Amino acid sequence: MAAPQQVHVRAAPLARALRTRVAAAAASASSPERALLGLSEPDLRQLAVDLGQQSYRGKQLHDLLYKSRAKQIQEFSHVPKVFREALVGAGWKVGRSPVHHAVTASDGTTKILLKLEDNRLIETVGIPVDDDKGPSRLTACVSSQVGCPLRCSFCATGKGGFARNLHAHEIVEQVLAIEETFQHRVTNVVFMGMGEPMLNLKSVLEAHRCLNKELKIGQRMITISTVGVPNTIKKLASHKLQSTLAVSLHAPNQKLRETIVPSAKSYPLEALMDDCKNYFLETGRRVSFEYTLLAGINDAKEHAEELAELLHTCGGGYHVNLIPYNPIQGSEYKRPYRKVVQAFVDALEARKITVSVRQTRGLDANAACGQLRNEFQKNPLLESSPSSEPNLVPA
Repeated sequence: MAAPQQVHVRAAPLARALRTRVAAAAASASSPERALLGLSEPDLRQLAVDLGQQSYRGKQLHDLLYKSRAKQIQEFSHVPKVFREALVGAGWKVGRSPVHHAVTASDGTTKILLKLEDNRLIETVGIPVDDDKGPSRLTACVSSQVGCPLRCSFCATGKGGFARNLHAHEIVEQVLAIEETFQHRVTNVVFMGMGEPMLNLKSVLEAHRCLNKELKIGQRMITISTVGVPNTIKKLASHKLQSTLAVSLHAPNQKLRETIVPSAKSYPLEALMDDCKNYFLETGRRVSFEYTLLAGINDAKEHAEELAELLHTCGGGYHVNLIPYNPIQGSEYKRPYRKVVQAFVDALEARKITVSVRQTRGLDANAACGQLRNEFQKNPLLESSPSSEPNLVPA
């Protein structure tokens, strides 16, 4: 029996152009502020020693950041004034951003806009699940970039343009903002907000470490989402995280996927599925496939049958999460009827595919990715800044 042919992914012109634009944006971006948020206790102990303090002062900083949740160095009342002044003098900040706007839907879903150091806005969403005693689970949906360069046709974030990658502390602070808003501990984190996490993998992994080690959120309670960026799934697998990988598929074949996800031109579906198979084999973690149902586009029974066939040819360990489209202003896409969604589910289950339908949350709070941010910001919030097309930023 002949060995299966190996799929080689060659970077298409679109992918090369994306990397070039992303690199240019990274080079032009201002240097990241020296943020204490995101640092581990050993890092903070070393910082204390470097600034002429005893090591235990670093432990105090750790408590102030992750227990007391201090937002400014001036609030560090438990450490000597000379240490506070040394931190400020060395250019350190806590790394917390103010809330620019917040809106809550009737179901309790709350979307927050944070105003970053450079006056750009990012979204983060808190999604509570309540029982008789109050919130039993609180999920933070966090952004990894300011905007997104991939511009999927149905996504509000892409329509709002792209500016830069987020630093690790700017990801972590979103979770803290959700906890403060709800006065409840975040139990789950999903990297499904603005941006493509795999294009900012370094900061995403740093933030993942902090969320797990400093905020004590279990790795299995964290999901990292991607639409698919060549060579990054293998890199993520090498870290052997116990978190879930969620791949935004949205179509059962390459031709249709390219119309919905333009970046798919640089990453053939066959190669993407092969990388997902290898991810499962290397990590032992089931891959979840996100599939946004667009009325009349990808929601037919035939699409479900083709999707099932695609998954079966790639082995096991998969789960499909169906997402009925969350309408956005100015989009030609429509939300499918409930009976169409159920028919899609039935077709998958009949072919032994594990499937769930995501409950749509926050419809009256512009909770679809990028919607609220687009209402408030097209360009940086600088009064005298001329408008310009945002640069694309790489990891």
